[in-house]
Amino acid sequence: MLGVEGVSVSFPGHTVLHDVGFTVQAGQFCGLIGSNGSGKTTLLRTILGFQKPEAGRIRVNGARGAASIGYVPQKILLDPYLPLRARDLVSLGLDGGRLGLPFPSRKRWTAVDAMLEAVEAGPFADQRIGDLSGGQQQRVLIAHALIRRPSLLLLDEPLANLDVRSVAGIVALLHRLCIEQGIAVLLSAHDMNPLLPVMDRIVYLANGHAASGSTQEVVRSEVLGGLYGYHIDVIRVHGRVLVVAAGSPEDSGPLHAHDPVHVARVP
Repeated sequence: MLGVEGVSVSFPGHTVLHDVGFTVQAGQFCGLIGSNGSGKTTLLRTILGFQKPEAGRIRVNGARGAASIGYVPQKILLDPYLPLRARDLVSLGLDGGRLGLPFPSRKRWTAVDAMLEAVEAGPFADQRIGDLSGGQQQRVLIAHALIRRPSLLLLDEPLANLDVRSVAGIVALLHRLCIEQGIAVLLSAHDMNPLLPVMDRIVYLANGHAASGSTQEVVRSEVLGGLYGYHIDVIRVHGRVLVVAAGSPEDSGPLHAHDPVHVARVP
């Protein structure tokens, strides 16, 4: 469904991605994991066609370039006083890019209602979007991205700033939709732990490079050490993963214990 082949992206004085490659098949849930500045958003923008790579290519659904892609961006500022209901926002996903007002029809609203029910947002479909909680807004944004039935869904940090219960609910929802609709899901996050029960594959970004495969194949000391450029310990405890980096202060820039990707430096 998605093929990223040898993609490199640079900005003036800085290489963000270097020879990144991985695949995601239909019906697979893939986590794109990395700390701030690792290139997650740049990679998603490249897949969408917003950023042109210096090298490599992107194939979506077997074709070159972006085909049927749904996208939930990292930050959407919703005015709490905007007179827009949840169902109105989802309906914009059908033809929000077209000029003129959409023609209201029963078929249109049936499709909107069906998608709202699919993401368990039916009970607040008629509420003002600005009055919804963070978790409820994410469900509406996912419905907006899926209303045109894409084959690939990209989500940029959809779990950021959500409470633990909302995170669990969104992850379970996306996993269910991935299975039921057979779509490929690529979700970027700092913290891999909420995704561990549902991830089929992981793409781990660090220092512009990527390692991809199953969690067992990628989240290992030797693999992550190769990405970071110094020794990495991977500690598994109580069903969670802690990545601990042992290195000197001059190694590769600062890493902090509070970073949600769980990379901590020890002396």
